[in-house]
Amino acid sequence: MATTATPIPRQAWSVLIVSTIAFTVCFMVWMMFGVIGIPLKKTLGLNATEFGLLTATPVLTGSLIRVPLGIWTDKYGGRIVMTILMAATVPAIFLMSYATAYWHFLVIGLFVGLAGGSFSVGTPYVARWFPRNRQGMAMGVYGAGNSGSAVNKFVAPALLLVGGWTLVPQVYAAVMLGAVILFWFGSSSDPAHLVPSHTKFSDQLKMLKDPKVLKYCQYYSIVFGGYVALALWMVQYYVGEFGLSIQTAALLAACFSLPGGVLRAFGGILSDKFGAHQVTWWVLWVSWICLFLLSYPPTDMTVFTANGPKTFHIGLNVYTFTALMFVLGIAWAFGKASVFKYIGNDYPHNIGTVSGIVGLAGGLGGFVLPILFGALMDLTGIRSSAFMLMYGVVWVSLIWMYWTEVRKTEMMGGNAPASPLASAVAR
Repeated sequence: MATTATPIPRQAWSVLIVSTIAFTVCFMVWMMFGVIGIPLKKTLGLNATEFGLLTATPVLTGSLIRVPLGIWTDKYGGRIVMTILMAATVPAIFLMSYATAYWHFLVIGLFVGLAGGSFSVGTPYVARWFPRNRQGMAMGVYGAGNSGSAVNKFVAPALLLVGGWTLVPQVYAAVMLGAVILFWFGSSSDPAHLVPSHTKFSDQLKMLKDPKVLKYCQYYSIVFGGYVALALWMVQYYVGEFGLSIQTAALLAACFSLPGGVLRAFGGILSDKFGAHQVTWWVLWVSWICLFLLSYPPTDMTVFTANGPKTFHIGLNVYTFTALMFVLGIAWAFGKASVFKYIGNDYPHNIGTVSGIVGLAGGLGGFVLPILFGALMDLTGIRSSAFMLMYGVVWVSLIWMYWTEVRKTEMMGGNAPASPLASAVAR
C-alpha cells in the first residue's frame, strides 16, 4: 500500500527562505575580519598571533551565546529571538568603521560577533516547521547560509577597492538592517513549537553530561569550527604563501567557503537518505586525506645519485592547493549537515538546547583555531602548520567514532546495514 507524504505547508517554506537569507547575512558579517583584517594587520602592525585573535574575536561571542539562544528559542520562539539578535548587531557593525586602535576592534568585534549566534536560533526554528523525515533537508538548507563567508569574500574586496576598509562595515550595517525587516515580515510563529514554560534552564543544561552530545561537539568542532577558522585564515594564507593580491586571494578562498556553505543542503538530503553515521564517517576520512596532503610544507630534497646530487622540490602549487581546499569544503558541508541529523534523530524534543551546545563547541573551535594557527606560524614559520593541527584533530574524531560507533556495527549478516550500492541494485 502506497503511503502519502506529509504535505509541507507554504508557511514552512517561507520561514525556511527568509531564515536562510537572514543567516547568510549574519555569517557574512561574522566573517568580516577575514578580509578587512588584512589591511588592518598592515596598518596596526600585527603579528600572526594578533591577527588570529582579531579575526577570532567575533567568533567568541557568537559561540558563547549559542547555548542561551538555543534555550530561548525553545521557550520564546525563533521569530522574536532572531529579530532581536540581528537588530542588536546593527549599531556595533556601523561603529566598526570609526575604530582606530587594536583594542577598539577587539571590543566592537565582541558585539558584532553576536550575529554568529543566529545558527542556534534558526536551526530549531526551521526544523520544527518540517516533518522529521525532512528535517535533515530543512536544517541543511538553513545551514547553507554558511555561504555568507563566500559572499563576504566577493563583496568585501570590491568595497575595499571602492572606499577602503571603512566602507565595508557601513554597507554591512545597512544590509543587516534590511535583513531584519525582511525576516520579520516573512517569518511566522507557532505556539506548538515552544518547549513548555515549566522547563528549567538547569534541566536543559544537563544535556552537557550526555556522552553522545560531547561526541557530536567533537565532530562539529572540525566540520564547523575548522570551516570558520580556515574561512578566516585563507585569504591572508594565499597572500603570504603565493604572493597574490587580496582580490585574487579572496576569489580563490571562496572556492573553499562557497561549497562549504551551499552544499550543506545536499548534505542534509544525503543524511536523510543514508543516515548521519555513514555520511559523517566518510566525511572524516576525506578530511583526513586532504589535510594530510595540505600539511606538507614546501620542501627541497637533495638525493645523491650515481650521477651526482640532484635536488627536487616538493610542494603544492596554487592550483593543487585550491583543488584540495575545494574538496575539503564539500566534505565539511556534508559533515555540518550530518552532525545535526544526529541531533534531530536523537533529541527531537531538545533540538534547540542540543544544537546550542554543539554549536557552541563548533564556534569555540572557530575561535581557538585561528589563534593557534597564528601562534604556530609565529613559532615555526611554517604556514602549513595550520593544516597539521587540523590533521591531528581529525585523527581524534576518527578514533572516537570508531570506538563508539563503527566497532559496534555488524558488518556481515542479517543485522548489517544495507550499502547504498546494494540498495540501488535491489531497486
